[in-house]
Parts: sequence; C-alpha cells; structure tokens
Amino acid sequence: MLKLNVDFEKKLGKVKPMHAVGQPPFVGMDFSYFRYLKAANIPYSRLHDVGGAYGKNIFVDIPNIFRDFDADENDEASYDFAFTDILLDALMKAGAKPYFRLGVTIENYAKIRAYRVYPPKDFHKWARIAEHIIRHYNEGWANGFRYDIEYWEIWNEPDSGPGDVSEMWFGTMEQYFDLYKITAKHLKDTFGDTIKVGGYAACGLYAMRNGALEAEDKEALSYHEKRTLYWHKFFHAFFEMLKTDRPPMDFFSYHSYDTVENTLFYQDYIEKKLEEVGYGHVEIHNNEWNTHHEVDTMGTAAAAAHTAAMMCALQDTRLHMLMYYDARIGASLYSGMFDPRWRRPFVTYDVFLSFGTLYALGTQAEVKGAEDGLYATAATDGKDSAILLTNIGEAKEVSLNLSGKYYAYAALDDTRMKPVALDPSCFTVEKETFVFFTTKEIEIPR
Repeated sequence: MLKLNVDFEKKLGKVKPMHAVGQPPFVGMDFSYFRYLKAANIPYSRLHDVGGAYGKNIFVDIPNIFRDFDADENDEASYDFAFTDILLDALMKAGAKPYFRLGVTIENYAKIRAYRVYPPKDFHKWARIAEHIIRHYNEGWANGFRYDIEYWEIWNEPDSGPGDVSEMWFGTMEQYFDLYKITAKHLKDTFGDTIKVGGYAACGLYAMRNGALEAEDKEALSYHEKRTLYWHKFFHAFFEMLKTDRPPMDFFSYHSYDTVENTLFYQDYIEKKLEEVGYGHVEIHNNEWNTHHEVDTMGTAAAAAHTAAMMCALQDTRLHMLMYYDARIGASLYSGMFDPRWRRPFVTYDVFLSFGTLYALGTQAEVKGAEDGLYATAATDGKDSAILLTNIGEAKEVSLNLSGKYYAYAALDDTRMKPVALDPSCFTVEKETFVFFTTKEIEIPR
C-alpha cells in the first residue's frame, strides 16, 4: 500500500495557473460555452489560432485587426476591433483573462502556399501597431477598454521550421530575433511594468532531449530531420541573442506535446539555460501542451489522468503557467476538452474543474509519498481543503491521512467524473484514473 501524507499546515506557496487553456470554447458568435471556463475557475485563455481558417477571418490576428499594413497606424480608422472586442468581453465576463498572442494563426498548409506568416514589411511599424492594440484594450484608446491584460506574446513558433517547411514564420531566425527585440523594447518603453512581454513559443524542445543531428551536411534531409536540426539551432541562437543583446523579456514560452516525464526534462533544460544567460528571473510558460491528441485516446479517462499528472508535476517546478491546447469546440485532435458532436465536456474537462478548485483555495500544501506514476497536489484556504490524485502507472492501493469529512469524486472510466464512496484511509486508484477529495461539494456542469 502506498501511504500518502498531506500536511495542510505546511504551506508551499500559491497554487499556480496550471489549468489555463488555449483557444476558448465558442461556436460562431455563441460564447455561452464560456460558462464551463467560469465553473472551472480558468484564469487565462491564450488567443492563438482563433483568427479563423488560415488566419483570414475576424478575430485577434494583427492582419484581422489592422487590415491594410500601409494604413496610418496612429489613426483609429485603420483598426477593426469589432469582433475581437466581443470575444474579449465574453472572456472577461467569464473570469478568463485573455493572453494575447501578437501575430497570426498557424497555416497548416503553408508547405503548399503561405499567406500571412511572412515577416512584417516594417518591424518598427508592426511594433507600433501592437502598441495601439494594447492601448485599445488596456487604456481605452479608440473607444476601447481598461482590461489590464497582462501577457503579450510576440508571434508564435517562429522555429517551426526553416523556409519551405515552416508553418508559422517564412523568414530567417535573425529576422525573428530583430522583430522580437524591436517590439519588446518598444512595448516596454511605452507601457513599462503595466504589461509583460515575451516569446518565443518554442515548439522544438524535442531536439534538446536527443541532441543535435549529425547530418547537417547530408545531401538530402527528411522533413523531420530539417525541422529537428532547425529547432536546435534556433533555440540556442535565441539564447545567445538574449545573452548578447539583453532585450526585455518578462516570460519565456514553450510548447510540449510529449509525456509528463519528457516535459519535465524540457522544463529543467529551460530553467538552466535561462540562468546561464542571465534571465533566470523571468516567468516560464508552457502555453501549448496536450498528452493525448490521438483519435483513440482523446477525451478518455487515460487522457484525463495524464492531464492531471502534467498539472501536478509542473506545479512543483519553476513553471509559472500551463496552458492546455486547447479548449475549442471543434473537430480537432487537439480539442480534448469538449466533444464536438454534442458540444459537451469530455472527462478531461473534469481535471480542469478539480484543479480549478485547488486554484480557488489558493495555497499549496505539502504532500509526501506520491511515487510510481502517482501524482498529487493539495491546497487549502485555511478553512477548506482539497487534494487531487492521479495515477498514470499500474493500479495501486493508497492510504491518505485525511481527517474530517471529505467528498470524493472520480473518473473510473471514459465517462464524466462523479461522486463516489471512498474511504481515504484505504482505497484503490486504478490505472490511468484520477480521484479528487474536497471538504466542499462541487457542482459538475453537464
């Protein structure tokens, strides 16, 4: 039997936003599904890939807001905020703050033809356009708002590949570095510490685990080999640029569609590299991740268990924020929170509901004894308390030293989480399932 000891008197700091999300759940202009974000205390929603098919639509992307790059960036009439305003207003009302990606939506078929992933014609003007977007949402400019949006990310995945294999940046790495430096400096000079800027939404940490390819001089590299080699080059060149040029950076963002164990490796690697170049103080965000983006496993109890494990494991690192990709309602292998047929939550959503309870309690408490594929996070507000347990290993008997009355919830199969009768002092956690104990009953939205 695995004995776990939770000590609610030993405070470990804040429960961090490990349950933030990528694209929020809406259909057309129907934002009523944001009620699920509110119920789960989702703190942030990253606004990437909400621009519409290939970015040619109405939301968020800079070409959707500033439609003619040759227009006057100081003129309110040059901007079309109409639809993005509605989206952001709905998010704010749901309690999920926008995490604004300044750039464009991915073009999945960029290997055929790219449309909007070319470097801007004028980096300084692009930075000034970004400035006016921030002024609109934070300072009321152009009949705008005072949302105090904190996070502003400069582009997304510029390392997705060199030239003809890229899906996000049809420029050189040096061009992206220039765009980052110019924009970050301009925005911080303009807004100071009222905002946080960062990037670069790295998508190639996988190359760091296996080392660089030895095949740079081969006559022909495969698509995967080209990308792997470029990921490695881009990452280390970016950090060398930080060391040399010292641009402003409040957060470093990266992506991982890998296992919990491997993502912990990437997190540790980034922490060390930031320390090496003198940026050890910056926040680290994993703002795209998903452990189960396959037809057979998305939305299953296994996916939910691994999702919970990622949250619990990274809560105990220096990571500041974890953002699941994604919470949209649509037919995508990455949309693991909602069934697109019935527009209702998968069991994976219940992990966010559970962690949202921990987040609302506020203070992480010490848990000892979790091992062998079992992960746990506990929280308290001094009056109420809760603990999330998830098992991605083999089935195991667990003893938990909880005293007093606790309500137990579990996802025992691929259906939604539900109340269960469990004795905390002796219970079984099946393979790839999670259990949630709380002193207050929770409402599970259907």
